[in-house]
Amino acid sequence: MFDINESTLRFWEKEFDMIHPKKNPKGVRFYKQEDVDAIRLVYHLVKERGMTLAGARQRIKDNKGGTVRREEIVERLKKIKKELLSMKEAFDAFSPADDVSHGGNG
Repeated sequence: MFDINESTLRFWEKEFDMIHPKKNPKGVRFYKQEDVDAIRLVYHLVKERGMTLAGARQRIKDNKGGTVRREEIVERLKKIKKELLSMKEAFDAFSPADDVSHGGNG
C-alpha cells in the first residue's frame, strides 16, 4: 500500500506508539484502520515531507490534529490530481493533438 519494506514498517512500529497491529500466535500482524491511518501519517511526514523520524515524532506530539488534517488534505488533493489527469488523458484520446483550430485567424 505504501511501497515500503517490512523492516521499515516494523521499525516504525517501534518508533511510533500509535502503530500497534494485533499479532496472532505465529506473529502475523493484523492492521486496523487506525494503524493504516497512523502509517499513512508517518509516511507522509518522513517519505513525502522528508522529515527525520525524530522530527515526525515531535510534529505528531506537538500538533497531531493539525498534522493529520494537513495530511488528509494532501491525500485528497492527490486523488483530485489523479482524477483530473485521468480525465485529461480521456479528453486527449478523443481530440486529436494536431487539430489546433481554436478560433484563431483562420
